[in-house]
Amino acid sequence: MSAYTRLQTELKAAPRTWLVTGVAGFIGSNLLQTLLKLDQRVVGLDNFATGKRHNLAEVEKLVTPAQWENFTFVEGDICAPAACARACAGVDFVLHQAALGSVPRSIEEPVASHAANVTGFINMLEAARAAQVKRFVYASSSAVYGDAPELPKVEEKIGQPLSPYAATKWMNEIYAGVFARAYGMSAIGLRYFNVFGPRQDPDGAYAAVIPKWVAAVLRREPVLVNGDGETSRDFCFINNVVQANLLAATTTNPDAVNQAYNVAVGERTTLNQLYRFILDGLRRRDATLPDAQPVYQDFRAGDVRHSLADVGKAQRLLGYAPTHQLGEGLESALDWYRGNLM
Repeated sequence: MSAYTRLQTELKAAPRTWLVTGVAGFIGSNLLQTLLKLDQRVVGLDNFATGKRHNLAEVEKLVTPAQWENFTFVEGDICAPAACARACAGVDFVLHQAALGSVPRSIEEPVASHAANVTGFINMLEAARAAQVKRFVYASSSAVYGDAPELPKVEEKIGQPLSPYAATKWMNEIYAGVFARAYGMSAIGLRYFNVFGPRQDPDGAYAAVIPKWVAAVLRREPVLVNGDGETSRDFCFINNVVQANLLAATTTNPDAVNQAYNVAVGERTTLNQLYRFILDGLRRRDATLPDAQPVYQDFRAGDVRHSLADVGKAQRLLGYAPTHQLGEGLESALDWYRGNLM
C-alpha cells in the first residue's frame, strides 16, 4: 500500500480542518475536491483575482451535499492581514496556493506580483503562526532554479532567478525558513513543475501552455509556440500535486519538515512533442479537427530553456509516488476540456 493510499484511509477515519488559499483557482479547487471527498473540513480563501466562482460550483456538483456542508468560504485577500487571520482560525493545516502566477505577468507587473506573492505570503505565515497551525504547506515553483544548467533539477542546486515571479517564490522559501528558525514553525515548500489538468483556465494572456493549446485546437485556431519548440518541461498532472500537498501536510517524519521539494514526474517533454500529443489525442476524439502545424514565434523573456525534476527527495522523505505520467494525465485533461469548451 502506498503512503498516499494509507493516508487517505487515515484521513477518512479522523477528519481534520484544512485551509486552502486560492481555493477558487485551478490547483486550489482540485485540492478542495479531494479533501471534501475524503470527508475533511475545509476553509477556503479567495479574492477571485484569478480564481473562478464556477470552479467552486463544479466542485459542489462533484461531492455529496453532506461533504459540501463541510466547506466554509471566506472571500478575502491575502494582502489583508485580517482576512488571513480569519481564515486561519481553528485550522490544522494550511495549503497556501494563492498567488499571482505567470512569468510574463510578473515581468509586466512586478509590483503586483511582489504584493501578492511576498507580502501576501508573509501575511499568511504570520496568521498561521498566530493560529498555531500544525503545518504550513506552500506552493513554490520550479522557476526558482533560474539559470542553473544542471539536469535533472535537484533541490540543493539553484541558480539566479530569471523573472520577478521566480524571485517571489525564492523569497517564499527564504521566509518559510526564517519563520521555522525564529518561531519554530513547521513549513514545507513544493516546487511545482508545469502543472496541468481539469479546471485550468485556457483563456487570458497568461494561460498555461496545455489548456491554451487544447482550446486553440478545439476552436480550430493557430497554436502559437514560443521559440523553436525544442524547449522542454516536466509536465505534472494535478493529481500528483494534490498527493504531494496532503503528504507534506501530514508527514510525521521530522527530517521531512522545513524543506522544499520538487513536485513533478521526472519526465522531460519538448513543446513540439507536447503539441503532437495534444493534437493526436484530440483528433482521436474528433477526426474532423485539422492536422495543422503550429506557428513558431519569438522566445519568451524570462523562460528557462529546459526543465526536468529529480523527485527522489520527495519520494524518500514524503512517500511521494506520482500516479499519472504526461500521457495518462492528458487523457483525463483532454476529456475535461472537450466537455467544457465545446
